[in-house]
Amino acid sequence: MTKRILVIAGPTASGKTALALEIANYFNTSILSFDSRQCYRELNIGVAKPTPEELQQTPHFFINSHSIDDTVNAIVFEKYALQILETEFKKNDTVIVAGGTGLYLNALCHGVDPIPDIPPYVRQELQMQLAANGVEWLQKEILKADDSFTSANDLNNTHRMLRALEVVKYTGHSIRFYQRKGKLSRSFSIEKYGIQTDRKQLYDRINSRVLQMMDSGLLAEVEGLQHQQHLNALQTVGYQEIFVYLKKEISLEKAVENIQQHTRNYAKRQMTWFTKDKEIFWGDAATIFQKIKKQ
Repeated sequence: MTKRILVIAGPTASGKTALALEIANYFNTSILSFDSRQCYRELNIGVAKPTPEELQQTPHFFINSHSIDDTVNAIVFEKYALQILETEFKKNDTVIVAGGTGLYLNALCHGVDPIPDIPPYVRQELQMQLAANGVEWLQKEILKADDSFTSANDLNNTHRMLRALEVVKYTGHSIRFYQRKGKLSRSFSIEKYGIQTDRKQLYDRINSRVLQMMDSGLLAEVEGLQHQQHLNALQTVGYQEIFVYLKKEISLEKAVENIQQHTRNYAKRQMTWFTKDKEIFWGDAATIFQKIKKQ
């Protein structure tokens, strides 16, 4: 039988973890995550990781695999994922690939061109300037340095802007210069499924999940990471808002509202990315599971 990956994609809080577990149990196989935040061991509540029971139930990869001190990007993920698949395909013909970071999924399916190694001091200097001058400064700097970096999604993504700015400043080339002109073929087949959800229900689930995160100790988790808040891994929703609260710039209530709003915005960007992928079959979780079982 041809080796294959079954991709379960969708926005945050759409039910990817539950569906991936159900399918993995059906095929008695493992799950490779393509979530750019759940890979960090130090981040737990704020990134909505699978529970310890779920992680014990099924082998998971790219979850708790790295430290927030590590450099993790699409190139790192591609190499990691291909190594994991090579090993897992010796045990199973099918591996489940689940997550919400479209850039990482694209790297796995089609490959990315290597960008030259950027010395850490370049990123550190930019992070210090960002902390001092804010996101608007970063937006102006990237547009000034790289006029091809103009999409609304990119200009709302601090991580992506920092990455693009460090690349152009160090190499003299736009990050677009390094984007692959063609798609790589893989030795395994790829089937993509996207969880379709009602927007209002999704937003309600996001709002409720943020409140649940706070009840589960998100504030304490973020407090424990304050001394590392300059790290790239922590430039993310759920952590940045509480760092602002801890600086006494906003109330805790406002921080929670901001997490909810920014998470909804993130979910919308995820859907914009995935709906452009014409290879994805869309349906609710039950429909997807039934379709996969029939194949």
